Amino acid sequence: MMSLLAERPFVVSIMLLAIAGALFFGWLQTGKRQVLLTALFPLALIPVAHWVANAWETDREQISSLLHDLAEAVEANDLQVAVEVIGDPAMQGRARIELQRYRFEMAAINKIRSIRLVENTYPKEADVELSVKVDVSDRQGRFQGVRVLRLLLLRMEFRDDRWVIVDYQHFPITGQPDAASQISNQSGR
Repeated sequence: MMSLLAERPFVVSIMLLAIAGALFFGWLQTGKRQVLLTALFPLALIPVAHWVANAWETDREQISSLLHDLAEAVEANDLQVAVEVIGDPAMQGRARIELQRYRFEMAAINKIRSIRLVENTYPKEADVELSVKVDVSDRQGRFQGVRVLRLLLLRMEFRDDRWVIVDYQHFPITGQPDAASQISNQSGR
């Protein structure tokens, strides 16, 4: 219920409006002033629901914001910022080697397909699936300004009051893994 309030205030507003409508209908049937006043209470809660939704940043919203900031860092070719969100030093090295080979003219998230918070884990974990597109050039000049679409699968953990990537894989949007695909070294994920 809390995620519904924080992430979907319009659904909560519709529910409150339905309750107010039912109470208003009850007032029309009975004519009792208390029922009419009770009908106004859910209506007064609608702006409160929107305020709470704007003030409360959920884990999903934090992850989404982090990923958009990461895309901006990749587009700016800011290698340090791009890899600092990775929580494993070995994986940071892998990402740094991979990113150093390219110059990015554009990097954007097409769609965050899912952010699934893993239940009963400490630290908190999330599995993220998103599609991205980049306009990229090889630093050695083998290709220039090529548009590449990739599917990213991320495993994230909440450490030291921030989300970090602990595992990542990328694949073509459709089909089988290709030569550039990164296959996870972790099993069971």
